[in-house]
Amino acid sequence: MSKSEKFYFAYIALCSDDTLYTGYTDDIKSRENTHNGLNKSQGAKYTRSRRPIKIIHSEKFNSKSDAMKREIEIKKLSRKKKLSLILNC
Repeated sequence: MSKSEKFYFAYIALCSDDTLYTGYTDDIKSRENTHNGLNKSQGAKYTRSRRPIKIIHSEKFNSKSDAMKREIEIKKLSRKKKLSLILNC
C-alpha cells in the first residue's frame, strides 16, 4: 500500500463489561491488538480495565481529519443510536 492509499477509520469497540468505546485509527487490527495488549500501559485508559475488547463497527475515510470528525459525531450518540448504527451497517 502506498502512502497515497492510506485510510483512516472511526470505530466502535465492545468492551468486556458490555460498554461501547469509540475511537479512530489508521490500522483497525493493530488498534484492537493495542487495546487488548498484555502491557498494561497500552490502549486507551478506558479500555485497559475492560479487556478484552472487540471492534464491532468501523467506517473508512480518506483523511485523518474526517475520521476524527466522525469519531466525535459517534461519541455524541446515545448507546441506543450507536447500537442502531452498528446493526444497520
